[in-house]
Amino acid sequence: MIELSIVIPAYREEENLRLLLPRLKAVLDETKLAFEILVVDTQTPLDNSKEVCEVEQLRYVPRENANDYADAVRTGISRALGTYILFMDADGSHTPEYIPKLLQYRQQFDVVSASRYVSGGDTENSFYLILMSRIVNLAYSIVLGLNCKDVSNSFKLYRASQLRELQLRCRNFDIIEEILFKLTRKFKIKIKEVPFTFKKRMFGDSKRNLVVFMMTYLYTLLRLRFGR
Repeated sequence: MIELSIVIPAYREEENLRLLLPRLKAVLDETKLAFEILVVDTQTPLDNSKEVCEVEQLRYVPRENANDYADAVRTGISRALGTYILFMDADGSHTPEYIPKLLQYRQQFDVVSASRYVSGGDTENSFYLILMSRIVNLAYSIVLGLNCKDVSNSFKLYRASQLRELQLRCRNFDIIEEILFKLTRKFKIKIKEVPFTFKKRMFGDSKRNLVVFMMTYLYTLLRLRFGR
């Protein structure tokens, strides 16, 4: 029985995966848990990420339905076999060595989040990106009544059974907020935020278009707040 599924959405992250995956495997081996690692790539490969996964003997899964980030998340939820699902980015901003600190709270809490915005947390991003992120997180936590200071980060551990109960509609990165809101509404979950410092990506460029990012988040905030 697989206890933990690590789901990594990837989009042209071959260079980062070459460095990240061996570190991740070494950390998970130390936990003594039965685990799996799923790299959820684009529907048609855009680089050699599949070959990297084959070398590391890990599961490589193409996105289902479409190529958006949210499709990678939904695909990961549907294909993961673990009792718990932990999402992490492929760009190196989420440190594998931090995972055991999240796992220690898995039985007491429904969601365990590596948080930039609790005491002791931090991020290596620019001032402008930090400001934008702070505004988004404050707006979501207040408007949607979420007991979480770092709503938007994707480095979170969930109970797989709860994730599979959700109907997720978002298309982009805002699916992270949608998940937390719908879990809170459906299960009245307990959330644990653990202080963590987010790193800069190792290789490549961010896939986020900031204008689209902000417009999407505003639309999703209004839809979740005033929708059924």
